[in-house]
Amino acid sequence: MAGVIVIFDFDETIIDCDSDNWVVDSLGATALFEELLPTMPWNSLMDRMMSELHSQGKTIEDIAHCLRTVPLLPQIISAIKTAHALGCELRIVSDANHFFIETILRHHGLFDYFSEINTNPGFVDEEGKLRIQSYLDFFNSASHGCKNPCPPNMCKGLIIKRIQDSMISEGNKRIIYLGDGKGDYCPSLKLGEGDFMMPRKNYPVWELITSNPILLKAEIHEWSDAEELEKVLLKLINIVLSAEKKTPELLSMDWKFQPVSRLPHETFPQVLRVPH
Repeated sequence: MAGVIVIFDFDETIIDCDSDNWVVDSLGATALFEELLPTMPWNSLMDRMMSELHSQGKTIEDIAHCLRTVPLLPQIISAIKTAHALGCELRIVSDANHFFIETILRHHGLFDYFSEINTNPGFVDEEGKLRIQSYLDFFNSASHGCKNPCPPNMCKGLIIKRIQDSMISEGNKRIIYLGDGKGDYCPSLKLGEGDFMMPRKNYPVWELITSNPILLKAEIHEWSDAEELEKVLLKLINIVLSAEKKTPELLSMDWKFQPVSRLPHETFPQVLRVPH
């Protein structure tokens, strides 16, 4: 296996939308969602919205069918499959939820490509209703206490630190992290020299990073759309594998490839480990 761990955010990264908003809008619950949004935390609101949808007669299959209509662009599918074929370990760190992520990935035949999914619990309860909970139960215990712009239910930086700690016994591995939102900023600060950060251009994490890129130790390589994500990701994997002398040149493609300009220089909930 290659010495590369590729870590993806999910919403606005693997898929080109927000999965929560997709379900709420597609199933006709937008008005109630917007009315309740100022009154409760996001995951509590999504749990409430699932309850409302069930009370209106919507079933688990209705919600799953809605999720299966989320478009997943062919370049993203290709990037995931190629990275896996090259021996990279693929993981997800997302503030979406398990039910949404698994349903979408299984529909596109991608679920088994990921070794681990870190996200909010989403599950069908004993009454056959979809429940959505928070990764960290910050109502009944202290939140993560991070000073970066992380939501109270999840600090992705702490998840990355756990992954890095687990890598110590696995030899010299490098991380490529892809994300778009404010919650992806904290993990970008945890990456080390030799790692790569891929922020989505003109999205919140890109704005935070480019406002002071010297704070990052990792190399920064931006992307704008699915086609560019695929090209940049596979180019970075090629760089790492070439350095490992796996092959002199794994991928020969004429790509525009420019890094972003920069100045010189607890206890966690159980993650989902994908069975194979």
